[in-house]
Amino acid sequence: MERFSNLPIPATLENRHQLLKTGIWIYFILLIFEGGLRKWFLPGFSAPLLIIRDPVAVWLIAVAWKNNQIVPSVYLKAMLVVTLIGIGTGLIFGHGNVAVILFGARILLLHFPLIFIMGRVLNSEDVMRIGRVMLWISIPMIIIITLQFFSPQSAWINRGVGGDPDGAGFSGALGYFRPPGTFSFTNGNTLFFSFLSVFVLYFWFNQGANRILLIFATLALTASIPFSISRGLFFSVIISIVFALVAVLIDKSKPSYTILIIGLVLSSFIFLISQFELLKAPLEAFTSRFDTASDIEGGLEGTLIDRYLGDLITSFTSDPNLPFWGYGMGMGTNVGSTLLTGARSFLIAEGEWGRLIGELGILLGSLVILIRLGFCLSLTLKSYQFLRAGSSLPWFMLSFVLLNVPQGQWAQPTALGFAVFSGGLLMASFNSEDT
Repeated sequence: MERFSNLPIPATLENRHQLLKTGIWIYFILLIFEGGLRKWFLPGFSAPLLIIRDPVAVWLIAVAWKNNQIVPSVYLKAMLVVTLIGIGTGLIFGHGNVAVILFGARILLLHFPLIFIMGRVLNSEDVMRIGRVMLWISIPMIIIITLQFFSPQSAWINRGVGGDPDGAGFSGALGYFRPPGTFSFTNGNTLFFSFLSVFVLYFWFNQGANRILLIFATLALTASIPFSISRGLFFSVIISIVFALVAVLIDKSKPSYTILIIGLVLSSFIFLISQFELLKAPLEAFTSRFDTASDIEGGLEGTLIDRYLGDLITSFTSDPNLPFWGYGMGMGTNVGSTLLTGARSFLIAEGEWGRLIGELGILLGSLVILIRLGFCLSLTLKSYQFLRAGSSLPWFMLSFVLLNVPQGQWAQPTALGFAVFSGGLLMASFNSEDT
């Protein structure tokens, strides 16, 4: 870290904080619009733009380290130690490709620490400010995915990464494709609206956002579910609603009839949305997709268990020939597979925990999983404490974090970005504005 010692920094603490906040906002903006740059505006630079947030992460770490703005945490220290060991084992016992190992290591060395930087630099008002920006972005975002849904894959609005004329949509149902919005792949659209649901619900239960804007954002969120043809988005919104109901039951400052009011509001939005002729085709496609996939996976219970818990078992049993130190860091990413074989594929596993075990081996892979689970457990306990004390923002944030930090597919840059950003905002929500 000595090489950072000559970095110029502002003279006052307030300016240093503002500098870091600006960098965090840049990270957020690039997370939302990186796919648009790669598809529409700078398709010739789609490959380097894949890691456009990495230099921002390096800069934030450098400035934060210089100014002692990284939250000291046993989880961060343990993750860095395991990652450094994993780099060595990948070089000695694994595939040995330095570029692939560094691409895999950047996930934990560059992005995971941002959670703790955000937790030190931002506060609860910053979190709500980002939430209000999310409400504004949701309005053009729903317009974009509507155009993508009804347009052929050859249309400009559906261009794929690098300007691919075959389109960026992913197979949906009834001949319709799942739209990616401004993101490179459809999971970005699902993650954006899932994250949006946290703020929509929070602002309905609490003051902090313009009611007209909130109504339009709620309409956008409700419409996004059928347009996305994504069961993941549907389940994520349901989980956020469950967390919101728990918040009302525990927070004694809220009137007992709040649940009834919110239920009526949500029902009204769903009824209103269903009356639009524009949504007839998306609703039919979403229903068809839901029914077909549920039949294959054994219904709702099978879907939820397989999606969230199934990978825990299969990650340890799917490869009986797995080396003790794994195949090497980065091999389970699409970039890693391209560098190693020349083709994009899942060389190890599609699930996150399976990828970690395959890349790092039983010991180190399990440690990374335990660190992420332990970190989330600590966030859960603290969020509950804040909820009991009358501060519900961390609890609302937790509903998204628990789906994306423990086993989110961090090998995919967009999923990594949303997991890191939401985790950092959750930590920041513990800080009052005057802290």
